[in-house]
Amino acid sequence: MTIDLILGTAGHIDHGKSSLVRALTGVETDRLPEEKRRGITIELGFAELVLEPYRLGIVDVPGHERFIRNMLAGATGMDLALLVVSADDSIKPQTREHLDILRLLNLEAGVIALTKCDLVEPDWLELVEDEIRELVADTFLAEAPIVRTSVVSGQGIDPLRQHLRQAAERVAQSQRVDRVSGPFRMAIDRCFTIAGHGTVVTGSVSSGRTQVGDDLSIQPMGRTVRVRSLQNHDRSVDRVQRGQRAAINLVGVRHDEIDRGQELASPGHLMPSRLLTVRLSLIDPLSRPLKHRSRVRVHLGTAELLATLLLLDRDEAMAGESVPAQLYLSQPAVAIWAQPLVVRTESPVLTIGGGLVLNPNAERLRKPDAEILQMVQDLGASDPVRRASAALFFAGLRDWHPNDLARTAGVDEPETVAACLRDSGHLREIRLSPTRTIRIHQRVLARLSDRMETLMRRLHQQNPLRSMLDRHQVAAAFRYLPDIALFDAIIDELQRGGRVRATGRGLVVAGEGPKLSTNERKLLAELIAIYREAGIESPTVDQCCKQVGRNQQSVPQLIALAAADGDLVEVAGDYYLHAEVDGQLKETLRQQFSDGGGLTLSQIRELLGTTRKYAVPYCEYLDRSGFTRREGDVRYLA
Repeated sequence: MTIDLILGTAGHIDHGKSSLVRALTGVETDRLPEEKRRGITIELGFAELVLEPYRLGIVDVPGHERFIRNMLAGATGMDLALLVVSADDSIKPQTREHLDILRLLNLEAGVIALTKCDLVEPDWLELVEDEIRELVADTFLAEAPIVRTSVVSGQGIDPLRQHLRQAAERVAQSQRVDRVSGPFRMAIDRCFTIAGHGTVVTGSVSSGRTQVGDDLSIQPMGRTVRVRSLQNHDRSVDRVQRGQRAAINLVGVRHDEIDRGQELASPGHLMPSRLLTVRLSLIDPLSRPLKHRSRVRVHLGTAELLATLLLLDRDEAMAGESVPAQLYLSQPAVAIWAQPLVVRTESPVLTIGGGLVLNPNAERLRKPDAEILQMVQDLGASDPVRRASAALFFAGLRDWHPNDLARTAGVDEPETVAACLRDSGHLREIRLSPTRTIRIHQRVLARLSDRMETLMRRLHQQNPLRSMLDRHQVAAAFRYLPDIALFDAIIDELQRGGRVRATGRGLVVAGEGPKLSTNERKLLAELIAIYREAGIESPTVDQCCKQVGRNQQSVPQLIALAAADGDLVEVAGDYYLHAEVDGQLKETLRQQFSDGGGLTLSQIRELLGTTRKYAVPYCEYLDRSGFTRREGDVRYLA
């Protein structure tokens, strides 16, 4: 069985990368006229090297510092590296920067080629090799073989092939090769048009497979396209897969609508976002602290984007530190969990660090508390259930599905992991309707509950004589919730914890409510008695103040408290009735309405034995509360 891998070159300009690729494969990767004229690589070059059972798609990158952005585009999807150092020039600036980039992209294996060995003495070769060993110490190339080569004499070319095969064998034992079974994804590094065929894009396939006739999505633009034909290293094929270079002829898009940095993927696999949560590691070239809200260049896949760096747990970071951060991108991009990225300064352009994407579709974390910072740390955990729990937490109130875990937490068996979250109580499923359920993290529900309780306590403090809070008033403060059923679920959660009591009349927080003195309690009872005895012709609030003669400033609040508790009914303005009186009046009217006929205002006034002063506001209250229905001058039982 043939295993496909991507091999990338790295090294300083004019150190012989392209010549070495030509000696290994027979392919001239410098294809542009300017490259041939100047003798340097400017754009990416491609070749194929078969070392059974491995088939290496080679990406030859430019070494000049002006073309580091092109080098970074080519480094996307690399599985192993060929670091090239010229024997007559030794280590140079781009040797160091390319090695830093390879390290930041989490490569696992590679080989070091010492080129132009025919131009120097053996003693000099040993000195250069010592410098290289010092350079690569503590990197993934620390134990990599250094192969002495010369493309002029052919020295070392065959041994280099053998060492590349051994490096490929080590990579083939890693989880990288398993990505062939996932959704298709390919970052676009070139786009052009061919007469009679239309749009063609190329790239290194980083996961999955696709075949002729498949529908794919171009992200972040969200355009659906169809695969017309496929090529792998100038060979027409029916299918391409992870680890291969691919040229894909697309139907449904013009070539001028596509740029390097966009991606082809299985529909629904990638979601554009302008905010990424990352774990960022800073390297030695950082000569001064990197401050919160610094402007940086982010290389993600084949895309280069300006971004604002938002540090989550400090105001500045130094070289050698690994910090949680967010990147607010200048435009939408796509990523998945654990995708590597490289960060460079805005100007002058210098590689200062890189890291891994922890949350590819993040929300802004403003002043994160200890729990949120712990959840950010959990996004990078080795335990897939722990990662999935954190990903669910940061999904918040968004419509979440277990299949999202492949993108947001790198989970291969999402349904199994979701079942673990459900069994542990981390995943709560709340029925919003007979056909719709929201999945939410228990801690998200708990934080919403805490926020709701805090709001209700504040409302109690603002209204110290109210025993009940209006449920609608509390719900209005949580209009951002996707459904009122979720608000009800939070209230139920608070009730189960004994933190809130809910009744038909409203809500009350445990330990809150009116704090009445002995005299105020006596006055409240006296006011309620006054309204019970007054019947329909009850006194106004001002009349009650005069009638009681003491603590008059408390009377309006105590009457409002009695109404909130249901002892009184607010009819209109400062016109209140005792709840029992209101019930008796309604029963009297209900008996008269029992034959289906209607009553005029005058008939109701006579029936209740009162004057228009009280009958008019009471009838309007009956209409407003839905007890009666008015048609012209006649009212009917609603």
